[in-house]
Amino acid sequence: MATTCQPDGTDHLPDSPAHLSDYAEKLIRGRRAVRAFHRRPVPEETLRAVFALAGAAPSNSNTQPWHVEVVSGAARDRLSADLLAAHADKRMSLDFPYRQDMYRGAHEARRRAAGAAMYGALGIGRDDHEGRDAFNAESLRFYGAPHVALLFLPPTAEERMAADVGMYGQTLLLALSAYGIASCPQGLLSFYAGTVRESLGIEDRKLLFGISFGYADAAAPVNGITVPRAALHETTRFHG
Repeated sequence: MATTCQPDGTDHLPDSPAHLSDYAEKLIRGRRAVRAFHRRPVPEETLRAVFALAGAAPSNSNTQPWHVEVVSGAARDRLSADLLAAHADKRMSLDFPYRQDMYRGAHEARRRAAGAAMYGALGIGRDDHEGRDAFNAESLRFYGAPHVALLFLPPTAEERMAADVGMYGQTLLLALSAYGIASCPQGLLSFYAGTVRESLGIEDRKLLFGISFGYADAAAPVNGITVPRAALHETTRFHG
């Protein structure tokens, strides 16, 4: 089992199965989306350990349909420049449809609350469209993270197979957290799927989302926000 880096710089490993539930609570509830990073790269040995661990994710009939492109260094900088150019030219290319009206009722309310918390921490007002667009462009710079992982599906994939990649993505997020690495899942990167493929020399495959990751800038106000989770009774029913 991977270790977790503690604030005092030590590593903590559950010393018995009785402590696993506490470890899981801290790992899962402690993970959050980070939107400001230091540029210090993650060591290659750690990268390989994290992505090997993420590969243990479940999938339908063990098909493991994900394909992951981990982009760092000069390739990362080139991809960011290509994304920013596509954004400036309004050249969007989605492999999976997106509609603003897909979120309604409680889902839309949660979405708005999360946005208000984030933009509030940044000092960007509701009607400051220029400020919001500038911050959205930061997501195409991966919020300063030194690495980004792009999660692809096979070219023949349909929506149902996306569930497998979603389970892989969550496993990857937790694996990163377990190694003391911050991350931010980014759906916006998939709005420029064609640009990503061209920049990385990929001929096919469908892009579902990306994950920027590295070491968090703890001093950044945007990394201090918290968003509430729905109460158990709002999302879950127990039968029997």
